[in-house]
Amino acid sequence: MFFRKKFTIPKDSCGFQFEKEEFVGLLESGDHMIRTWRRSPRVELSSMASPWVSDVDLEQVVRAGAFDERVQVLDLNDFERGLAWVDGRFDRFLGPGLHAVWTNVRDVRVERIDARLLRLARDDLALLLNAAGADEFLQSFPVPENWVGLLHVNGQFREVLDTGQHVFWKGLAKLEVEQVSFKEFQLDVSGQDIMTRDKVTLRVNAVVTARVDDPRKSVAVSEDGRQALYREAQLALRTVVGGRTLDEFLQDKEQVANEWRQSLESAAEALGLALRSVGVRDVILPGDMRELLNKVTEAAKAAEANFISRREETAAMRSQANTARLLENNPTLMRLRELESLERIAKESNLQLVLGEQGLVERISKLL
Repeated sequence: MFFRKKFTIPKDSCGFQFEKEEFVGLLESGDHMIRTWRRSPRVELSSMASPWVSDVDLEQVVRAGAFDERVQVLDLNDFERGLAWVDGRFDRFLGPGLHAVWTNVRDVRVERIDARLLRLARDDLALLLNAAGADEFLQSFPVPENWVGLLHVNGQFREVLDTGQHVFWKGLAKLEVEQVSFKEFQLDVSGQDIMTRDKVTLRVNAVVTARVDDPRKSVAVSEDGRQALYREAQLALRTVVGGRTLDEFLQDKEQVANEWRQSLESAAEALGLALRSVGVRDVILPGDMRELLNKVTEAAKAAEANFISRREETAAMRSQANTARLLENNPTLMRLRELESLERIAKESNLQLVLGEQGLVERISKLL
């Protein structure tokens, strides 16, 4: 005995009939009487208001060849992804598997993309990143200005990423991006107790300015390039200062800095870094050594002052001798000098002098 069951397919919908979990056929909109004896019929509805055929076991339907020209079937393999556009607007991402579209409902366009390239480079990246489902399909790595990113795929270095937004497909490889800054950094090499060649212990404070030059080498050679450069700077400074006496070091600190830089450049290059500047900032002497140097400086200044004083006295005496010789050989000039002397005396003593015959000056001079 047969029994019939009524199934109503709404307008703008399509029914997919299954019996014993096997696809039987399509049901158009309207009422359908289906025999139920020993068949256990099941009908799945798919609304045609959306362009996507949903809530249906597409694999069985496609295998049965039930779709007509109203449906477009897309079969994306494991390394393919799809970008679907409906009526000119982005609608969704499509992953691997079967996808069916009603072609008589909306204008649907699907871009098939080979995701094995991993990177998704497009002009409309901002639109895709903000779309629904982007977190499921896309992985974004922003690299800020003055930084670079080192891309590793499955643990192996792939490439250097410049400043900007870098987007990759998920699910095909393990992606890691290590960011490296190109900004200059400064190392304070402070509190270094160094013994000079003449056994004087100094405390030296210095500074090193550097930047990353080879980002890949900077992370491959050392876990902490800055700390490694700091240690190299300490050792190089000890070598340069320890090879000089105290006087040699104090007299030419610029040459010390130049030698220090030369010895440090090769170590910095091996770490993937480039030196920008180095310099000795402070030199601190022991207390007794400071007192001794102050005494030496004081004595040197006193000797310099005494030398200058003696030189000036010698110059004055030499000038007087030259004047005496000149007056001895020129009586007229001697007479003028006498008159100048009398004039000064007269002004200072408020005297009035009358010069007459020769010899009067001598008599007046004797009276005074």
